[in-house]
Amino acid sequence: MIKSIFFVVRIAAAWFVALALLTGMYSGIPILGRWEFPIVAFDMTVAAFVIAGTLSHLRRVRLVAGHVDRGALGNRHRRQIEIPFEAGEAFDLLDAAIRELPGVDRVDSARDSLQIRARVHRPITYSTSPLGRWNPLSGFGTQHNQILATVTPTQDTGSVTLICEPQVGAWGDWFFVDDGTNLENAEALTRAITRRVAARRRGEQAAATQTATEKELTVARLNLLHAQVEPHFLYNTLASAQLLTRSDPARAETMLGHLIQYLRHSLPRTEDEQSTLGAELERALAYLEIMKVRMGSRLDVQVDVPESLRAVELPPMMLQTLVENAIKHGLEPRTGGGTIWIRARRSDDQVAVTVADDGEGLNTKNSGTGIGLKNVRERLRLVYDGAASLAVVANFPAGVAATLSVPAEREAVRHV
Repeated sequence: MIKSIFFVVRIAAAWFVALALLTGMYSGIPILGRWEFPIVAFDMTVAAFVIAGTLSHLRRVRLVAGHVDRGALGNRHRRQIEIPFEAGEAFDLLDAAIRELPGVDRVDSARDSLQIRARVHRPITYSTSPLGRWNPLSGFGTQHNQILATVTPTQDTGSVTLICEPQVGAWGDWFFVDDGTNLENAEALTRAITRRVAARRRGEQAAATQTATEKELTVARLNLLHAQVEPHFLYNTLASAQLLTRSDPARAETMLGHLIQYLRHSLPRTEDEQSTLGAELERALAYLEIMKVRMGSRLDVQVDVPESLRAVELPPMMLQTLVENAIKHGLEPRTGGGTIWIRARRSDDQVAVTVADDGEGLNTKNSGTGIGLKNVRERLRLVYDGAASLAVVANFPAGVAATLSVPAEREAVRHV
């Protein structure tokens, strides 16, 4: 209450001084100065408009701000707002908020200096005044407010300094009121910035949620593909070992030993653990030793994998799938069997792992359904996002060569 009274008294005092000077000048005019009624009527009319306009301003500020204090009653308002984006993004957000402010008819923005100036048409809050632009509180016909906004870069945020004021000098604050329009502009821009930051955060959270969902789907698909390529020869191996225990116990014991070795390399891993070329090679060799017991001299294996490449990351069971394909579709159908070659080479940032055979080759009735190779390609796409590939070509002079190309030092997508 005291602040409101002080505000009214300040405005009234400023106008009293101005009217007193005007009355003194009028009284000094020869002949015309003898008639006091015109100047007295003028002074009383102006005083009535000043008091009425000031009280109207007080009432409107209370409606807009919900309270009355020195800061709210003023015609000029400053806000300091921290936007949690880097300066360029904060500037773009601020510029968009200002351009959507009602009544904006001119915006000058300089992105390099991170500064925005805008002119805002002052709304007519309580219809049209009978005196129009000549209302003594209208700022001599001033119909616009102005906005100056500056973004100051900080370490990780943009600090916005927002100034909303009338288009009249600071001296005008002693005589004129803005009916709370600059307070409205400052509050509206603060709300707009807050809303846009919140919308940005919701978008980021939605994107993070979608990414997490897609990751879970990817994990599920990878697990399904992994399950599809688990070795299906276990039953056949155990059945063969059972038969050999009767006819050739030594060979049965050898087969079971290699099966144990194979299973040891096939133990489940933690969900975040990639396998390596070395581990996958040990698993494949254990499998081939089992197949040697079954196929005898019909199977020969040659390995050329440098020790330096055995630590390269490789998704589990991929090498195993290529080796199984070579045995099942290439060598087992042949009466004379054949040879499996496993070879690895590095070229720049790629490692090529090749499994080749001299068996039946492509385009035969033994080529199978291709589900194993299809799964390998799908897993490569999910794990490496296009940075890896599988090529299957005819081997010379006979058989098939399948080559996996994977990044040498690239971090693969987890959960494989």
